[in-house]
Amino acid sequence: MNNSVKNFLLWGGLFVLVIVLFNVFTSGRNLTSENTIPLSTFFEKVEMGEVESVILDGEEILARTTDGSEFTTIRPREVDVTSLLVANDVVMEAKSQKPSGLLAFLGPILPFIILIAIWFFFMHRMQGGSSGAFGFGKSKAKLLNERQDRVTFDDVAGIDEAKDELQEIVEFLRDPNRFSKLGGKIPTGALLVGSPGTGKTLLARAIAGEAEVPFFSISGSDFVEMFVGVGASRVRDMFEQAKRNSPCIVFIDEIDAVGRSRGIGIGGGNDEREQTLNQLLVEMDGFESNDGVIILAATNRPDVLDPALLRPGRFDRQVEVPNPDVLGREKILEVHALKVKVGPDVVLKVIARGTPGFSGADLANLVNEAALLAARVGRKFVVMEDFENAKDKVMMGSERRSLVMTKEEKMLTAYHEAGHAIVGMNMPQHDPIHKATIIPRGRALGLVLSLPERDQLSVTYTKYRSKIAMAMGGKAAEELKFGADNVTSGAASDIKQITRIARAMVTQFGMSDKLGNIDYAHETDTYLGHFNQGPVLSPATQDSIDAEVRRICDWGYDTAKNILIEKDEELERLANGLLEYETLTGDEITKIIRGEDISREDPDDRIQGSKSTVTTVPKMRRPRAAEGGRLNPKPTS
Repeated sequence: MNNSVKNFLLWGGLFVLVIVLFNVFTSGRNLTSENTIPLSTFFEKVEMGEVESVILDGEEILARTTDGSEFTTIRPREVDVTSLLVANDVVMEAKSQKPSGLLAFLGPILPFIILIAIWFFFMHRMQGGSSGAFGFGKSKAKLLNERQDRVTFDDVAGIDEAKDELQEIVEFLRDPNRFSKLGGKIPTGALLVGSPGTGKTLLARAIAGEAEVPFFSISGSDFVEMFVGVGASRVRDMFEQAKRNSPCIVFIDEIDAVGRSRGIGIGGGNDEREQTLNQLLVEMDGFESNDGVIILAATNRPDVLDPALLRPGRFDRQVEVPNPDVLGREKILEVHALKVKVGPDVVLKVIARGTPGFSGADLANLVNEAALLAARVGRKFVVMEDFENAKDKVMMGSERRSLVMTKEEKMLTAYHEAGHAIVGMNMPQHDPIHKATIIPRGRALGLVLSLPERDQLSVTYTKYRSKIAMAMGGKAAEELKFGADNVTSGAASDIKQITRIARAMVTQFGMSDKLGNIDYAHETDTYLGHFNQGPVLSPATQDSIDAEVRRICDWGYDTAKNILIEKDEELERLANGLLEYETLTGDEITKIIRGEDISREDPDDRIQGSKSTVTTVPKMRRPRAAEGGRLNPKPTS
């Protein structure tokens, strides 16, 4: 039953209850009728002898005349009519005003019953709808049966090391005697640690699906409520349910909501959250054992958890669930690509290479965005172009073709991006150029994307210098083509990037002969306890650092400028090619630099097997809408 039906029945019941109570209190009383007459007229009829008998019912007077007719009147409490009735020999009858029966019993306590019912109603709503009036302390854990929405390791890709480490838990749940007969004891709990979107919850469900055991799921915030002791009660109830369904898995998502270190912050030892944590610690490893109950928890903040929660006997294992590498990303894309119609030109390996740092959730979103883009243009399949556009949209935002810019501004953007590409292609150890575009996306008006051959585990000194030189290629191209007076602010983000790289080389990576192998970035005055004051450096050391950073950045700019002077013809060809096509792939960039024509075929024709080749000569074309300012992807360190 959905919430709307429940609310309708609830308010309908309250309305009926009010009507019933009103009828109970007003039963037997008819304060108005069609034969009601004024009180003065009643007095006149009594004095004239027309009234034979009356019934006094509180403020109401029911009178019977000598001719057999009846009428009523209302008298105020301060008006005395009995003396007038006695004087005129009118028969009088009085009704008791005290309630009788059920009304007499409920009358004094009914207001209190209504108040208590309202209080329980609001407490019920505040507690999230716990069943029963005294269900505040009941666990909110949801039970997923092994046959309901089953997920296995086949649905989890890209985190093979984490799956291997948790395989032992699956084997224990399938055959506990295999371990117990040798005296072994399965770990009580495993903590899944990783960035948001890496698949921690999905991995926990896969363990339950592989073991085919019940799976209890609850969030850490579901334990903590406004009443002290409620969270501890819910922990006890959750473990009682788990014991009745053992062997089973209890999964606590975002455990840092309840598992923060004790004694930190406001509240002290009587804080509700700390009482809940204490109960959780006791249930996991106390006097009573919880055989067959395995606790899995997930968090992206293991540094704030209480040390008692992480000790052996509770969360014995911390399983790192990292962002997938290039092979893992390819496997994840294969899993999600099964849910959409993918064209034959799609190469998931290339997409995986172009998405370093993407989590499983990011890749799922990428596939979904590609499907939406394909549906928007009316394709029957999702082609490689859709994946490329979806990747650019996820990383940099949607295209901004509605922005208006002059021909000169667009030409400047084209030379800026061409400068990045030419310098990058002529620097040692630089990643291959994958794409160049002058179509605005998000805050970027153009970009040159380098595609690494594999995930970078470490970066060499030469590669850092190459990144710095490439980043300065845009400003150098602007100066060479338009003059120093016409250099724009489009290189602001490039300068920010090279400054960050150069400072890290000097202060953290030991890549400066002048300053040596010293970590200046984290050198703190620890003997005074100034842990949060930042680096404590002498003015002379700081001046030396600034001078080294300046030297590295100037070297990058001079190197980029010299390359572009030498490759002047290539710069011109590539800039004109960007003005013509707006977006160029790595192969197309290479052809244009060589002076060759490029051919493009429609993605739908390529799927159907019919080629539609278009050969054109780069030429100036009326610019599409765009805006000034140029931005490159941040280098990967």
